[in-house]
Amino acid sequence: MTGLPITYRGVVYPWQCDHMNHLNVMWYVGKFDEATWQYFALLGLSPSFLREQKRGMAAVRQEITYRRELLPGDVVSVRSGVLEIKEKAIRFFHEMRNEETGEISAISEMTAVHLDTVLRKSCPFPGQFVENARKAVVSSPPGSGE
Repeated sequence: MTGLPITYRGVVYPWQCDHMNHLNVMWYVGKFDEATWQYFALLGLSPSFLREQKRGMAAVRQEITYRRELLPGDVVSVRSGVLEIKEKAIRFFHEMRNEETGEISAISEMTAVHLDTVLRKSCPFPGQFVENARKAVVSSPPGSGE
């Protein structure tokens, strides 16, 4: 998908690979996690906002589709988009690509809930975040058409 913001750039290091010599699944999750926090900050949930307002996020669902293996030395990027925004929850995705080939390596679709960390309960997102997330909603699911 073009036009989506890049939320992660990195490389596959040999020590991130398994006995099959490709990126181990735990590292896909880690790279997607880093992209998540970059994306939330881009939409308005900065680390300082979360700390100062005693707010947090909790992942409640994650599904990963693996399409192409990544090998040591491969340069990767992740682009992110919103699928749905609700009062207290957001459904979003990350699309990881091999930067050299342009091929999609993996897609992660996630659902996360906004939390009051003192009460340990879900709470509404701030208005600016909702507005920014609505502007970022894409009409088609990740990887469609490829």
